Amino acid sequence: MQDMVHSFAEKVMRPIGIALDKMTPDEVIAPGSPYWTYLEELKKLEITPKTFMDLSPEERGRLFPIVMEEMGWGDGGLSIIYGACSLPPLMALVFNRTFLIERFPDTLRGCWAITEPDHGSDSLDISRQAFHAQGNYGRPNCVATIRGDKVVVNGQKAAWVSNAPTAEVCVLFCSADTGDGADTQHGVCILVPMDAPGVTRGKPLDKIGQRALPQGEVYFDNVELTTDYLVAGPEDYQRAVYLIHAEANSQMACVWTGAARAAYELAFEYAHQRKQGGVPIIRHQAVAARLFHMYRKVEASRALAQRVALHNHTAEIPSLQSAMAAKITATQTAFEVASEALQVFGGNGLTKEYQIEKILRDARASMIEDGCNDILALKAGFNMIDPDLF
Repeated sequence: MQDMVHSFAEKVMRPIGIALDKMTPDEVIAPGSPYWTYLEELKKLEITPKTFMDLSPEERGRLFPIVMEEMGWGDGGLSIIYGACSLPPLMALVFNRTFLIERFPDTLRGCWAITEPDHGSDSLDISRQAFHAQGNYGRPNCVATIRGDKVVVNGQKAAWVSNAPTAEVCVLFCSADTGDGADTQHGVCILVPMDAPGVTRGKPLDKIGQRALPQGEVYFDNVELTTDYLVAGPEDYQRAVYLIHAEANSQMACVWTGAARAAYELAFEYAHQRKQGGVPIIRHQAVAARLFHMYRKVEASRALAQRVALHNHTAEIPSLQSAMAAKITATQTAFEVASEALQVFGGNGLTKEYQIEKILRDARASMIEDGCNDILALKAGFNMIDPDLF
């Protein structure tokens, strides 16, 4: 499996990621774009949420991080597309929603919508543990009104919905109004077909990094569905938020460990080829020491990402703070290692001729993606509190 995914990452993901990085956001999603080639080739791998769910928890916990790391080695942004596509069917499988499993095959393009124009990483803080004493989260930007067996969605999700410009199904997290009004503490998780009447999309974002990954707003104007489309109602909302963030943060840890490894390997190879002072630059003490520290960071990141993935796939309740620790470690590592790798390349690293500057731009976005690292650290710290020790 690792060999197969690595070959896919090398022969499909890397060249397509580099090509898409040079295109405008509109060109990325236009007919005939390499973006669509990637999605078609991805289907041929037949690595879907059901593929993993058919394995034993231990097999899943060992294989999943290997697959995701290899994809991250190929291209970070394209890996997030795969992750976004997997989340809607994964949530349906985890919550055992038969109607949704049949309604939305795991071959569909998916997206995950949780943040809003006025609610970014605080969307993670449903319990308001990190809530400032003088703070006020204000009104939600997106609300699902539940009346009987109907759900009506109105509002907007932020421009950072990964894969939104092309998705066929959205796993939507939003506030709920069951008759007493809506606030940011009570919500629902619902699978929304993106061709439902009232669903529209914004323009894809023009970004510094992960340009292969289309992201944009999603608007809901009286989108009416039956309650069959609910993955989790208000009573299960906090559990749904907990589970999807544990999964997403674990995915991020593996993907960006792979990106860090890619940066390290590029620098390692270049340091053997580039000569200064009459010798390959790896002979210079500073370069050798820099490469060693890059290596140890990648290895540490991989060890934590794999340990967390194995634990969370086999435990009765996944450890969210551990997934957050892995995500923060891996994304910070990817950015630091890519920056150090660029230093090894010297002036050449600043040019588009070499891939390293792209990895650096891609990695910078990862420290904000799927929860800003600062907020994740706050939430994880509060989750670690043991009341029995007071």
